[in-house]
Amino acid sequence: MALAHSLFEGSFSVDASKKFIPFDPTIHRALDRPSSMFIHVHPFLIETSDGLVLCDTGLGLTDLDGELLLHKNIKKLGYETKDVKYVLMSHLHKDHAGGMVSFDEGVGRIAFPEAEYMVQRGEWEDAYSGINKSYRTEIFDVVQRSGNLHLIEGDGIINKEIRYNLSGGHTQYHQTFHIDTGEKNYFFGGDVLPKPEEIFQNYSAKYDFDGLRSKELRKDYWKEGAPNDWIYLFYHSKTIAIGIPELQDDGRYTIINTK
Repeated sequence: MALAHSLFEGSFSVDASKKFIPFDPTIHRALDRPSSMFIHVHPFLIETSDGLVLCDTGLGLTDLDGELLLHKNIKKLGYETKDVKYVLMSHLHKDHAGGMVSFDEGVGRIAFPEAEYMVQRGEWEDAYSGINKSYRTEIFDVVQRSGNLHLIEGDGIINKEIRYNLSGGHTQYHQTFHIDTGEKNYFFGGDVLPKPEEIFQNYSAKYDFDGLRSKELRKDYWKEGAPNDWIYLFYHSKTIAIGIPELQDDGRYTIINTK
């Protein structure tokens, strides 16, 4: 069994309102949603010697019975929510932080009661400040009260397998993660490197806090990671969610699906 799994939450269109509207290409038309981006949402679950690691938590969508899709997808893999020991948050926009908690009849509870939630202190402070409508402060209230929150700063090491780096770029205090199990080295770039296409068609995105920094970071992540067998986790990919570099005859690298 693979050590990393996409917990695919769905495909969505997003317009200036920043609402995530489900998009099924078999029944919906992109032309009917002008000025929209179309993205997938992939939280990731990684098996480590210290327990399960969750990279970002999706939108927090539920099924008809009110169960978090995130919980449901984890159970489909044969695990329980209590098996998650670390929740690694790249940043706290609502499409990444929605599944940090669950709500039942308006009452919020921490979604992973055995896990440590790792968040950059600056990102936490910005999220609570209400600087933009991409943050849902009612989620953070629940996390704050839970005792599971761990605020970290800058670059550092969580344990022998997990390290974090303050990247900036997408948000001022966005962070990335390396999860090195010894057998495989996973890189989670959050929304600085959310799609494989951005490696080869790099650009400065207007929705980033610092688009030029994100652009340069993507170059660095590929230059360092491709020859060193990083396995890339792409949170918003419509094509390859978990990709590995492959050397071509011309000496350049491409990215291929691990499946």
